[in-house]
Amino acid sequence: MRILVTGGAGFIGSNLVDTLLDEGHTVTVVDNLSTGRFENLYRVKDAARENRFSFLHMDIRDNSLLAAFKGREQEVVIHLAAQPDVRVSVKDPVFDADVNVLGTLNLLQLAAQHGTRRFINTSSGGCVYGEPDYLPVSEEAPRRPDSPYGVSKLVAEEYIRYYERTYGISCCTLALANVYGPRQNPFGEAGVVAIFIGKILDGEDPVIFGTGEQTRDFVYVDDVVEAYHAALSRGEGEFINIGTGVETSVNRLYDLLAEMLDFDGRPQYAPPRAGELDHISLQVKKAQKVLGWKPRTDISEGLARTVEWYKQNLRR
Repeated sequence: MRILVTGGAGFIGSNLVDTLLDEGHTVTVVDNLSTGRFENLYRVKDAARENRFSFLHMDIRDNSLLAAFKGREQEVVIHLAAQPDVRVSVKDPVFDADVNVLGTLNLLQLAAQHGTRRFINTSSGGCVYGEPDYLPVSEEAPRRPDSPYGVSKLVAEEYIRYYERTYGISCCTLALANVYGPRQNPFGEAGVVAIFIGKILDGEDPVIFGTGEQTRDFVYVDDVVEAYHAALSRGEGEFINIGTGVETSVNRLYDLLAEMLDFDGRPQYAPPRAGELDHISLQVKKAQKVLGWKPRTDISEGLARTVEWYKQNLRR
């Protein structure tokens, strides 16, 4: 198929692009490189892949996005590009909405105009629900976001359903838990696994915001890539959680990484940050039923793979 991947130079996107190219698809990546890195796409230099790959350095909000569709006959859009940081959304909700709502709307409009038949969206499996009434939270739970980021993802979903009804685009949204694994940026503000590993490998004490007893649902990137692959042909009209259903505290995460990296430092604790949840994990029964997908990598195995990758590849 001919597939457009927005945010394809990012952590999740580049791992997905590798798989799509391996399977013989023709892939166009759109990324403004604000958080993604072109180096993440190094494998496309292989001669067998290069003639099926193109990279467009542009923003999903710009008129130039037309170039990703015109003359390319994109059959599928996989939408990963986003402003993904809760703290940024709290500080600047207008910017957050500009990227996550208007950027998505621009993409949908072009997809409708150019005959794209399938649109796979990415949402937040934590922030759209807010602080849930029960765990693991299912797709039927109320969506009461506690941050502008969660709100923007919720609003974008409503636009997607409008385009589905009005233009007949087959849509599926994957609501991701906390994804971790190779290529995640260890020097940013989001992605606690990568940040902790980066700090420890530099000999610095990581910072834990709050008590560290807040919990997250950590899902390995290879498993997430498999979910997107399944969504190419399944899950029409669905909103589907992609996680593990398992809660892991930030303190526990730190202990696991410190042990793997033989680190004897202690974390520094700082005040909690606005907009962040106390506890979250995602029920994934629907993913199993609709996509035939379930997580295959437990956190110990996934962290071990991730640590080994950073040992070999960490660069400032």
